[in-house]
Amino acid sequence: MIRLTIRQLEYFEALAETLHFGRAAALAGVTQPALSAQIAEMERRLGCRLFERHARIVRLTEEANLLRPRIERLLTEIRELEAFAADGRQAMQGRFRLGVIPTIAPYFLPAVLPALKARFPGLSIELRESVTRTLVEETVSGQLDAMIAALPLDHAALSVERLFEDRFLLAVPAADPDFVSPPVAPESPALERLMLLEEGHCLRDQALAICGSVRPVALASFGATSLTTLLQMVAHGQGITLIPEMAMASAPQSVISIVPFASPVPSRTIGMAWRRNSSRQGICRAVAELLSAFGPGSGGGEVEGEQHPHGAE
Repeated sequence: MIRLTIRQLEYFEALAETLHFGRAAALAGVTQPALSAQIAEMERRLGCRLFERHARIVRLTEEANLLRPRIERLLTEIRELEAFAADGRQAMQGRFRLGVIPTIAPYFLPAVLPALKARFPGLSIELRESVTRTLVEETVSGQLDAMIAALPLDHAALSVERLFEDRFLLAVPAADPDFVSPPVAPESPALERLMLLEEGHCLRDQALAICGSVRPVALASFGATSLTTLLQMVAHGQGITLIPEMAMASAPQSVISIVPFASPVPSRTIGMAWRRNSSRQGICRAVAELLSAFGPGSGGGEVEGEQHPHGAE
């Protein structure tokens, strides 16, 4: 009978995630020789190679790719059993794997991470940045404990908590003659110069929803993967782009002007989601309650007359 230990499964998970023995050992909180020895013992007991090792390159074998989802499910169930057995303050300990979409992570996390650490010192926050579709899949499968994204998140397996509203504005080149008299109407012809993120990002879909009367053929898509790249392009006069209120501080004010939309002010709703049957729902709700106080402006208050563009990232 093959007998694997929980420790070996955790080391496998860390190495499969990092594909680097040193980083995997750091993630698992052990020395590299200890992790290597346990992986080798796991391979011996299973009778197959799990990782290909070539110089500094580590790859999963075909057998490892087949085993990985099963091991992840086992570890998820074990962690949920441990969380179920804990109560009170003890439940607010251990790893908390949080996914965040790219148009939120760099602007929201610097403010909230110190607050999370202060409120929940026993939690070790592990961050994962990706598009909504990927984060939903990983939250539903148990690879993530929770995720932060723009709503709606339509998945029957998820519980969703609204955090706050994040208004949209326009980032335009400083002194641009098309925007000397703000606010800007969503049907303004000047929005034909709008630059978008590449397919898969919800900010692209939201921009199209807000500016729905502008001909799509006129909307320039440069395949940018980050808002930072789009802002640099705006700074060099190549067009304009949509910017969430939480990202305003990242715009170089000397070369970019931030222009408001006309009422009703468009916005996105930011929310946090986790699995409905997760045993860590208490932790998730406590984290969501803290995060809801960190929205832009009034900290999550409703914006009068706002509209909510829909679209999945």
